[in-house]
Amino acid sequence: MESATKPMASTLLKRAADQSAFDKGDVSFILICSALVLFMVPGLGFLYAGLARRKSALTLLWAVVASNAVVIFQWYFWGYSLAFSSTATNGFIGNLNHIGLRNVLNAPSPGSPLIPELLYSFYQLQFAAVTVAILMGAVAERGRVLPAMIFAFIWTTVVYAPVACWVWNVNGWAFKWGVLDYAGGGPVEIGSGLGGLAYSWVLGRRAKRELINFRPHNVSLVTLGTFMLWFGWIGFNAGSAFGANLRAAVAGWNTGIAAAFSGIVWCLLDFRHNRKYTMVGFCSGTIAGLVAATPSSGMIPPWASVILGIVSGICCNYATKIKHWVRIDDALDLFGEHGVAGIIGLLFNGIFAADYIISLDEVNTAIPGGFMQRNFKQLYIQFAYVCACCAYVFVVTAIICKVMDVIPGLSLRGSDEAEIIGMDEQDIGEFVQDFVEVRRAFDAWHPPTESVEEKEAMKGEIHAAGDRHGGYTDIGDGQSLSRTQSRIRTAVPSDNEKELAKVEVYAAGDRHGHNDLELAVPGNPHGRRSLSRGRQ
Repeated sequence: MESATKPMASTLLKRAADQSAFDKGDVSFILICSALVLFMVPGLGFLYAGLARRKSALTLLWAVVASNAVVIFQWYFWGYSLAFSSTATNGFIGNLNHIGLRNVLNAPSPGSPLIPELLYSFYQLQFAAVTVAILMGAVAERGRVLPAMIFAFIWTTVVYAPVACWVWNVNGWAFKWGVLDYAGGGPVEIGSGLGGLAYSWVLGRRAKRELINFRPHNVSLVTLGTFMLWFGWIGFNAGSAFGANLRAAVAGWNTGIAAAFSGIVWCLLDFRHNRKYTMVGFCSGTIAGLVAATPSSGMIPPWASVILGIVSGICCNYATKIKHWVRIDDALDLFGEHGVAGIIGLLFNGIFAADYIISLDEVNTAIPGGFMQRNFKQLYIQFAYVCACCAYVFVVTAIICKVMDVIPGLSLRGSDEAEIIGMDEQDIGEFVQDFVEVRRAFDAWHPPTESVEEKEAMKGEIHAAGDRHGGYTDIGDGQSLSRTQSRIRTAVPSDNEKELAKVEVYAAGDRHGHNDLELAVPGNPHGRRSLSRGRQ
């Protein structure tokens, strides 16, 4: 018995010695940041659902949430190994040395020797999941969800993993060249922005008849999703310091500064054109600032983030018009916000990166700054990296989509009928707000029929108006109506009421995305009627 316990004791002592090299504060910090980044996934779902029209809102929410499960499997199976395997030497993509998280436990991580590689892989998983969740916005209102899930697995393998390997793997060509990409301007933002543009291009434009007076159907969801993203983005950027240190604090500050200034600038630009302060405009600007801060928040000083927020707000506001010039229906402006803002953040590193900010993590102490610190070559290094990421992501994503689109059963786009009635009806069978069932119930309604015996029996139960059952009698020509007849008279709408109700039920889910009010209408069998605010 004693001899059997000795190997066990020695194993426990060895594990304790291995773990003693890690900083428990840093480990706790990265665990919390991982949870914050995960919180961005439902935030994206709410944002997209609110921006879309009601009839396709739940499809976007489903696609975002389901893609998270797909990426978890992909990252566990071989995604992490393809991106971060330390034994790969080709500089482009990793190998399968860590397939199924093999040999990933308590070795020091590539990001910091003070946290284990297992935790590092978990944190990087959240980045991959958020990137694909952003990209799912490309399916808006006409894309099928099953092919989108297959695409998510393939895209994470052949697009995200290689680009992440370039810049974050110690053997990646961009890492060795000295590219400064703090939290994912290339893999995350250019990946989702240019990938979404390519997906939208292959998917094709929505039907023109469906785009008249397009408006987001629920601005409250847009606002909720935006601030969930802002909350999670703090973990996204601060956690990329891979420790509870001053660099993480600077990243948090820079994230907030860029988001705030970008949101204000976007609002002012919208006001100049429309004389309205729009909530969607503020949310769009905020997200543009958050995206721009992603590659730069741990690289530049806070005063440079003020400039970054202003520049990203202006550039991204006008970049949302590019989709009209190139005639690509980028419905949720993935390129205009994520692609363009990610590029801006990377170029800002080439100009404003400061060695005294980068070294605050006490790990990256030998990295030079940017152009402002007389490291002039950093700007063209950043520019070349941006060009490589844009070209690779767009071309490879387009190839994946084109190939999938010709495979039977994997067509990316739904039918014309599905686009008209809504992808929620076609693919999900549920709805964010189920006005469809109200319409079906109205069309199926008919007055109840009763047998002669039931009618005779109920005659003896007639009570005076205002009786204890809450009914009333209608006295006409000296004869009382039965309670059943009274119920029919009060329940059956007139022909005019029926026509009006039909119009208003359609308005509740119409293609213009108008908001609706709920008004009580006497004589409506459902008790309430939906009235479009745009038609009052």
